[in-house]
Amino acid sequence: MAPLSILDLAFVTEGSNVATALRQSVALAQHAESLGYGRFWVAEHHNMEGVASSATAVLIGQLAGATKTIRVGSGGIMLPNHAPLTIAEQFGTLATLFPGRIDLGLGRAPGTDQPTMRALRRHLSGAEIDRFPDDVVELQAFLGPVREGQVVRAVPGQGTEVPIWLLGSSLYSAQLAAYLGLPFAFASHFAPDMLQQALDIYRAQYRPSEKHPKPHAMVGLNVVVADTDAEAARMFTSIQQRFLGMQRGQRGLLPPPVDSMEPLWTPGEKLGVERMLRESIVGSPVTVRAGLRATQERTGADEFIVACAAYDFNARLRSYELLAQLNQG
Repeated sequence: MAPLSILDLAFVTEGSNVATALRQSVALAQHAESLGYGRFWVAEHHNMEGVASSATAVLIGQLAGATKTIRVGSGGIMLPNHAPLTIAEQFGTLATLFPGRIDLGLGRAPGTDQPTMRALRRHLSGAEIDRFPDDVVELQAFLGPVREGQVVRAVPGQGTEVPIWLLGSSLYSAQLAAYLGLPFAFASHFAPDMLQQALDIYRAQYRPSEKHPKPHAMVGLNVVVADTDAEAARMFTSIQQRFLGMQRGQRGLLPPPVDSMEPLWTPGEKLGVERMLRESIVGSPVTVRAGLRATQERTGADEFIVACAAYDFNARLRSYELLAQLNQG
């Protein structure tokens, strides 16, 4: 089976608060390290009361400081929100404090709505969003060796060679990752429609680079494991409710599970949620093992990055524990 990593959004659950969500994220990273997961990534989102990972680099520092060996990084930093120099300095600082353990996953989307995007970077325009490839190259230069005549340097950052990943949910980032010879992660855990096409393009168009002579494709999945299929399906209703709320323009806290989703959605809404969450594997260890094997055969993934938005934190820890045991068996 492909190696496993974890994507965490520091979910704020109903009846809880941001402080608890952040403490749980740290505890989950420690748990993941003890279970042998390869990476623990957190994602940049803004103006979402149910997600506490907005100050992504700050949270990564806390996660890395509370662990010893697991790689910690961003899945991802939304580069249009930031100047490349700023990100180079932030992640250069992290890489200096925690050498060999920091990943920098980059996304092209703003990770928020239009009003918040303007609040983050008021001068942002369509033309600047199209600067994404140039910004990636500029960021690579700030993290690479000092060049002769270089006027502006990232300090810390220059020479740290923080590994860069490109993240995406369309063909654009797949093509750019292939062109630049970078590892690629597809966000199929919420936008699965172009998964296979993006992977095919990435592999077919890949240009080997010095650091990455071969393509490396990571696939995002929602995975919920419990002792029984029924228990896992009930846990999964929390993220189903959240995606239902997103369809309705409501972005609230992560809700507790329910016995059935049928009273909550219309047939059209059900189809929409199921389409967005199509790349999900939910069930007992036997069910999830079969699902992971089938997904790896279908996608050829070099690595899976999994998200488990279970409402109960102990159930979330248990899900990741059961999943790790599957990968070791």
